[in-house]
Amino acid sequence: MWKRWGSSLLLLVLIAAGLSLFMPKDAVGEGIHADSAKAAKAETAATFTAYIHSIKQVNGEVRMTVDPIGWYQGEAANVIFKQEDPEGYAELGGTPDDYYIVNKSEENIIYVVKSDAAVLMQLYERDGDGENADIQPDEALSLSQFTNVFNKGGLIDPADFPYHITVQDGKVVKIVQQYIP
Repeated sequence: MWKRWGSSLLLLVLIAAGLSLFMPKDAVGEGIHADSAKAAKAETAATFTAYIHSIKQVNGEVRMTVDPIGWYQGEAANVIFKQEDPEGYAELGGTPDDYYIVNKSEENIIYVVKSDAAVLMQLYERDGDGENADIQPDEALSLSQFTNVFNKGGLIDPADFPYHITVQDGKVVKIVQQYIP
Protein backbone atom coordinates (compact mmCIF):
# COMPACT_ATOMS: atom_id res chain seq x y z
CA MET A 1 0.00 0.00 0.00
CA TRP A 2 2.85 2.45 0.84
CA LYS A 3 4.29 1.87 -2.61
CA ARG A 4 1.00 2.91 -4.24
CA TRP A 5 0.47 6.02 -2.05
CA GLY A 6 4.17 6.80 -1.77
CA SER A 7 4.66 7.05 -5.53
CA SER A 8 1.53 9.20 -5.88
CA LEU A 9 2.63 11.46 -3.06
CA LEU A 10 6.15 11.74 -4.49
CA LEU A 11 4.71 12.68 -7.90
CA LEU A 12 2.54 15.38 -6.33
CA VAL A 13 5.50 16.77 -4.37
CA LEU A 14 7.64 16.89 -7.50
CA ILE A 15 4.90 18.63 -9.46
CA ALA A 16 4.39 21.12 -6.64
CA ALA A 17 8.11 21.82 -6.34
CA GLY A 18 8.43 22.44 -10.07
CA LEU A 19 5.45 24.75 -10.12
CA SER A 20 5.84 26.53 -6.79
CA LEU A 21 5.53 29.91 -8.47
CA PHE A 22 2.55 28.88 -10.58
CA MET A 23 -0.29 31.36 -10.47
CA PRO A 24 -3.54 31.09 -12.42
CA LYS A 25 -3.76 33.70 -15.16
CA ASP A 26 -6.92 35.10 -13.58
CA ALA A 27 -5.47 35.24 -10.07
CA VAL A 28 -5.77 38.47 -8.23
CA GLY A 29 -2.62 40.48 -7.58
CA GLU A 30 -0.88 41.57 -4.41
CA GLY A 31 -2.56 42.35 -1.14
CA ILE A 32 -6.13 41.12 -1.54
CA HIS A 33 -7.79 42.00 1.74
CA ALA A 34 -10.63 40.38 3.61
CA ASP A 35 -12.42 43.74 3.80
CA SER A 36 -13.19 43.36 0.08
CA ALA A 37 -15.59 40.52 0.92
CA LYS A 38 -17.74 42.77 3.05
CA ALA A 39 -17.71 45.49 0.42
CA ALA A 40 -18.71 42.97 -2.28
CA LYS A 41 -22.26 42.77 -0.96
CA ALA A 42 -22.76 46.49 -1.65
CA GLU A 43 -20.58 47.13 -4.71
CA THR A 44 -21.39 46.34 -8.31
CA ALA A 45 -18.38 43.98 -8.55
CA ALA A 46 -15.53 43.00 -6.24
CA THR A 47 -12.95 40.23 -6.03
CA PHE A 48 -11.51 38.91 -2.80
CA THR A 49 -9.69 35.80 -1.60
CA ALA A 50 -11.23 33.35 0.84
CA TYR A 51 -11.35 29.81 2.07
CA ILE A 52 -14.61 28.10 1.19
CA HIS A 53 -16.14 26.34 4.20
CA SER A 54 -19.15 24.88 2.44
CA ILE A 55 -21.04 24.90 -0.82
CA LYS A 56 -24.50 23.40 -0.97
CA GLN A 57 -27.93 23.53 -2.53
CA VAL A 58 -30.50 25.33 -0.35
CA ASN A 59 -34.05 26.07 -1.53
CA GLY A 60 -33.09 25.81 -5.20
CA GLU A 61 -30.00 28.04 -4.84
CA VAL A 62 -26.36 27.18 -4.46
CA ARG A 63 -25.01 28.86 -1.34
CA MET A 64 -21.39 29.16 -0.44
CA THR A 65 -20.01 29.98 3.01
CA VAL A 66 -16.61 31.67 2.89
CA ASP A 67 -13.95 32.94 5.27
CA PRO A 68 -12.15 35.94 3.69
CA ILE A 69 -8.37 36.03 4.06
CA GLY A 70 -5.57 38.42 3.31
CA TRP A 71 -3.69 37.02 0.30
CA TYR A 72 -0.32 38.56 -0.51
CA GLN A 73 2.19 37.84 -3.26
CA GLY A 74 5.66 39.04 -4.16
CA GLU A 75 7.08 41.98 -2.24
CA ALA A 76 3.74 42.62 -0.50
CA ALA A 77 3.98 39.08 0.92
CA ASN A 78 7.47 39.77 2.26
CA VAL A 79 6.36 43.02 3.92
CA ILE A 80 3.43 41.34 5.68
CA PHE A 81 5.51 38.27 6.60
CA LYS A 82 8.13 40.53 8.20
CA GLN A 83 5.41 42.34 10.19
CA GLU A 84 3.54 39.19 11.26
CA ASP A 85 6.51 36.89 11.94
CA PRO A 86 9.76 38.85 12.33
CA GLU A 87 11.67 35.79 13.61
CA GLY A 88 10.56 33.65 10.68
CA TYR A 89 11.39 36.45 8.26
CA ALA A 90 14.86 36.87 9.80
CA GLU A 91 15.49 33.13 9.55
CA LEU A 92 14.21 32.68 6.00
CA GLY A 93 14.82 36.13 4.53
CA GLY A 94 11.34 36.23 3.00
CA THR A 95 8.33 34.11 2.22
CA PRO A 96 9.27 30.56 1.23
CA ASP A 97 6.92 30.34 -1.76
CA ASP A 98 6.34 34.01 -2.69
CA TYR A 99 2.93 34.22 -1.00
CA TYR A 100 1.61 34.86 2.50
CA ILE A 101 -1.85 34.34 3.97
CA VAL A 102 -3.29 36.28 6.90
CA ASN A 103 -6.45 34.98 8.57
CA LYS A 104 -6.73 36.47 12.03
CA SER A 105 -10.40 35.68 12.56
CA GLU A 106 -12.68 33.09 11.06
CA GLU A 107 -15.75 34.60 9.46
CA ASN A 108 -18.68 32.90 7.83
CA ILE A 109 -20.13 35.00 5.04
CA ILE A 110 -22.81 33.34 2.94
CA TYR A 111 -23.25 34.13 -0.75
CA VAL A 112 -25.63 32.84 -3.37
CA VAL A 113 -23.70 31.51 -6.36
CA LYS A 114 -25.13 32.24 -9.81
CA SER A 115 -25.92 29.04 -11.68
CA ASP A 116 -23.69 30.12 -14.58
CA ALA A 117 -20.75 31.18 -12.38
CA ALA A 118 -17.35 30.54 -13.94
CA VAL A 119 -15.27 28.02 -11.97
CA LEU A 120 -11.55 27.57 -12.72
CA MET A 121 -9.54 24.89 -10.94
CA GLN A 122 -5.80 24.27 -10.82
CA LEU A 123 -5.52 20.95 -8.97
CA TYR A 124 -8.12 18.45 -7.77
CA GLU A 125 -8.80 14.71 -7.72
CA ARG A 126 -10.66 13.76 -10.86
CA ASP A 127 -11.09 10.11 -9.88
CA GLY A 128 -11.41 10.31 -6.10
CA ASP A 129 -8.28 8.34 -5.18
CA GLY A 130 -5.49 10.81 -5.97
CA GLU A 131 -4.23 8.84 -8.96
CA ASN A 132 -5.60 11.35 -11.48
CA ALA A 133 -4.72 14.63 -9.78
CA ASP A 134 -2.38 16.54 -12.02
CA ILE A 135 -2.20 20.30 -12.38
CA GLN A 136 -4.33 21.67 -15.21
CA PRO A 137 -4.14 25.48 -15.16
CA ASP A 138 -7.54 27.17 -15.15
CA GLU A 139 -9.51 24.01 -15.90
CA ALA A 140 -13.15 25.05 -16.27
CA LEU A 141 -15.78 23.14 -14.30
CA SER A 142 -19.50 23.66 -14.16
CA LEU A 143 -20.90 24.81 -10.82
CA SER A 144 -22.44 21.36 -10.38
CA GLN A 145 -19.09 19.63 -11.02
CA PHE A 146 -17.33 21.99 -8.61
CA THR A 147 -19.93 21.38 -5.91
CA ASN A 148 -19.47 17.61 -6.27
CA VAL A 149 -15.66 17.83 -6.25
CA PHE A 150 -15.63 20.21 -3.29
CA ASN A 151 -18.01 18.14 -1.19
CA LYS A 152 -16.18 14.89 -1.97
CA GLY A 153 -12.97 16.02 -0.22
CA GLY A 154 -10.19 13.48 -0.65
CA LEU A 155 -6.43 13.22 -0.43
CA ILE A 156 -6.20 16.60 -2.17
CA ASP A 157 -9.04 18.36 -0.40
CA PRO A 158 -10.36 21.39 -2.34
CA ALA A 159 -11.27 23.02 1.00
CA ASP A 160 -7.54 23.35 1.76
CA PHE A 161 -7.02 25.85 -1.07
CA PRO A 162 -7.86 29.54 -1.12
CA TYR A 163 -10.12 30.82 -3.88
CA HIS A 164 -10.34 34.18 -5.64
CA ILE A 165 -14.05 34.95 -5.60
CA THR A 166 -15.75 37.58 -7.72
CA VAL A 167 -19.10 38.89 -6.52
CA GLN A 168 -21.33 41.03 -8.70
CA ASP A 169 -24.57 42.52 -7.43
CA GLY A 170 -24.31 40.43 -4.28
CA LYS A 171 -23.90 37.04 -6.04
CA VAL A 172 -20.80 34.97 -6.80
CA VAL A 173 -20.09 35.04 -10.54
CA LYS A 174 -16.55 33.58 -10.60
CA ILE A 175 -14.51 31.17 -8.46
CA VAL A 176 -10.80 30.65 -9.19
CA GLN A 177 -8.84 28.13 -7.16
CA GLN A 178 -5.43 29.44 -6.07
CA TYR A 179 -2.73 26.83 -6.40
CA ILE A 180 -0.48 26.61 -3.38
CA PRO A 181 2.63 24.44 -3.27
